[in-house]
Amino acid sequence: MKRFRFQLTVLLLLMFSVAALSTTGCQANMDPAFAEPADYVDPRLVRANTTFAIDLFHALKQEGAGDNLFISPASVSLALAMTYNGAGGETATAMANVLGLQEMTLEEINTAFADLRTILENPDPKVELAIANSLWARHGKAFYEDFLQRNRDYFGAEVATLDFALPDAADTINRWVEQQTKGKIKDLIEPPIHPLTVLFLINALYFKADWTDPFDPKQTREIPFNLPDGSSKQHPVMFREGDFQALVGDGFQAISLPYGKNERLSMYIFLPDQGLTLDEFYQNLTPAQWSAWLEQFRETEGYVGLPRFKFEYESSLNDVLKALGMEIAFVAGLADFSGMKQVPPQLFIAEVKHKTFIEVNEKGTEAAAATSVEIRQEEAPAFNMVIDRPFFFSIVDNKTGSILFMGSVTDPLQ
Repeated sequence: MKRFRFQLTVLLLLMFSVAALSTTGCQANMDPAFAEPADYVDPRLVRANTTFAIDLFHALKQEGAGDNLFISPASVSLALAMTYNGAGGETATAMANVLGLQEMTLEEINTAFADLRTILENPDPKVELAIANSLWARHGKAFYEDFLQRNRDYFGAEVATLDFALPDAADTINRWVEQQTKGKIKDLIEPPIHPLTVLFLINALYFKADWTDPFDPKQTREIPFNLPDGSSKQHPVMFREGDFQALVGDGFQAISLPYGKNERLSMYIFLPDQGLTLDEFYQNLTPAQWSAWLEQFRETEGYVGLPRFKFEYESSLNDVLKALGMEIAFVAGLADFSGMKQVPPQLFIAEVKHKTFIEVNEKGTEAAAATSVEIRQEEAPAFNMVIDRPFFFSIVDNKTGSILFMGSVTDPLQ
């Protein structure tokens, strides 16, 4: 068995929230209005987010086979959806395909994300789920107002301008991320900021919830936890008896542990049978199978032993997003983000960076995530001159300095 067999909870804290909904020196605008919760979210977005979540998880677990893995697909989707609002041509097509949004118009995508955001936030008196978005533009770089306004209106994004050349520019952005994640995500942006970086699009997500039925700390005890190499180590495991939503599947057991008063959010834990590995379980982890599993949970009486755990995770998503089909967005000269600002110089994604934190104990779960999309421009020549207005000219003999001709042009077609 693999270390922390229940790593699959990477899909839980937010992807389950989404899946459940299908059946039910800085100048900034720093106070976006929060809309009332929507009654409905477009099921096409739910399907797209679920598919993207599973695709992203599969791609990342191949990079770090055997290691702990914890991602927030919702955070990545939100950051990339904001970026998508400035994409055009083949870049927009590639991003839509990877995110599973090709069947929806930009207006439908934005509206669905706006609805989803209002539904997810503060779902329960004992559950805190906060979503924050921001755009940080290099001082002196003008971005199209409609691009900025769509991110304000649909994503509640705070829009700020910042002199990226300042020594503390990265710290300014990092303080915002740290504040939004209650101190759990730090140093998302590495200083110094690259001189060709013109924009950061950032999502921050914070989750804290009490179990509906907490574990009694007196029942927690250390037992051997089996590691992938066949060895074991003593680890504190929390135990609880009672009625659970559970599933005995083909080659695994699964249980749902709800949060809060109304049990709208749950952690789903999948444990491969003895002798089977997580990799064998992953072979059946598809969007269709995931939806089918969720419908098969039934109430049963029993007990559960859940290890306490706490760790952080960090990854650059460039390689996996390229492999999923978004490579054009990262290629200078080919990427099309002409919906963000006037080009040339051309814009491209330099890095998509993702950081997470999770702690699970007897009381409940605390988790946080942040995703940044760093936009750079192509390195432009030191001198740029576009002759698009009346001009003067002369023809000179450089040896003697003699002016042979001179004139002016106010209308080149006259």
